[in-house]
Amino acid sequence: MTERFKRTKEDFTCEHCGAVVTGDGYTNHCPTCLWSKHVDLHPGDRAESCGGLMEPIQLIKKGDSFSLTHRCTRCGEEHSVRTVAGDDLAVLL
Repeated sequence: MTERFKRTKEDFTCEHCGAVVTGDGYTNHCPTCLWSKHVDLHPGDRAESCGGLMEPIQLIKKGDSFSLTHRCTRCGEEHSVRTVAGDDLAVLL
């Protein structure tokens, strides 16, 4: 199945660390603690009913960038996303 992307611009308060995050439509995790929330079936669709917190579990260097893997603390599903400028990668190092 081909993944579909829906840009959803929204601000949120991180449920893990309490940081206030200004979303840009591509924001899918807190840049302060790197935690996310399991809300999408496909990126941006907000169609996942799980709603569990997604723990950052792995950081992989890919060329000049990094990939961040999250695991849902409720259902165990894993997702990988690219990191962005402003992410505090030191929390995983």
